[in-house]
Amino acid sequence: MATPHTAGTRVEFRHVTKIFSNGQKETKALDDINLTVEPGEILGVIGYSGAGKSTLVRMINGLDTPTSGEVLIDGTDIVPLPERKLRTLRSSIGMIFQQFNLFTSRSAAANVEYPLKLAGVPKAERKKRVAELLDFVGLGDKGKNYPEQLSGGQKQRVGIARALATNPSLLLADEATSALDPETTLDVLELLRRVNKELGITIVVITHEMGVVRAIADKVAVMESGRVVEYNDVYHVFSDPQTAVAQRFVQTTLRNEPDQVESESLLAEDGRLFTIELTEHSGFFDAVGDARAAGVGIGIVHGGVTTLKEHSFGKITVRLTGPDDAINSFAERLSHTTEISEIDRDEVARQALGGNR
Repeated sequence: MATPHTAGTRVEFRHVTKIFSNGQKETKALDDINLTVEPGEILGVIGYSGAGKSTLVRMINGLDTPTSGEVLIDGTDIVPLPERKLRTLRSSIGMIFQQFNLFTSRSAAANVEYPLKLAGVPKAERKKRVAELLDFVGLGDKGKNYPEQLSGGQKQRVGIARALATNPSLLLADEATSALDPETTLDVLELLRRVNKELGITIVVITHEMGVVRAIADKVAVMESGRVVEYNDVYHVFSDPQTAVAQRFVQTTLRNEPDQVESESLLAEDGRLFTIELTEHSGFFDAVGDARAAGVGIGIVHGGVTTLKEHSFGKITVRLTGPDDAINSFAERLSHTTEISEIDRDEVARQALGGNR
């Protein structure tokens, strides 16, 4: 495609706070946000409804202004810019929406062409550009189709083509896959990865689905009550989430601990159960060899290992049989290099009784 490879845009928030007021009540939508997206990165911004995600993305394209703080695009604070310069800025930023926002009275090709017409691009050049973009998103044969004739995934592909029309260096995707089924979501995310890798475009993905972050992002910012409560590369947030809200999000995609019913079933057999965090530095396999030499039987009964960004991590539940002192020695050794905890029979029994009242 003739779209040039871009260096990507750098986005920086410095102590950004946004307060909405209706005259009687003030709501702090953003609270002292400090965040940097490096050129060519894909940042996933995740949080529950009301966390401040959409307000944050509106700051990036100048559709809203902070009450205090700075929003820098490639080193320039856009907060004091006049509307004329903001319009120029927005031409370098593409936007993808949850509900596609296509013109129903225009064909797919005409939807993609629209921002080019606004930019005054000559007709012949527009036609060539539209054809290239539709081919790039896999809709080369759908240019004459209207939105009602397209599936949800195809509509979003048209939306992505339109967002790329003016050769942006930054792409904002606000819940871009929320209206799609899981298989179509993966296809659209794969297309966004291509946009990032082949064109060098920086992408900020706003979502409430950790699976989206896992599939596409380099880094993740976890938001809660207007604050970024956790910010790190995706591997570290998934393998070692530091906040309760991040842990809840991770658990929606990595359910590696047995639930109440599974624990009861596993505890019905002999042995002691331990849940162990696995990382590249956990020392688990070295400890297993020594434990087996000491007469400890070890069986993995639950959990799994995930590979993310070329790193492996996970959580497993193991059944240990053999002398208690050897089992305790194994657990003590592992506790120095990773998280290990025993599933308490009495506690599981108490929870079972409580649930049956």
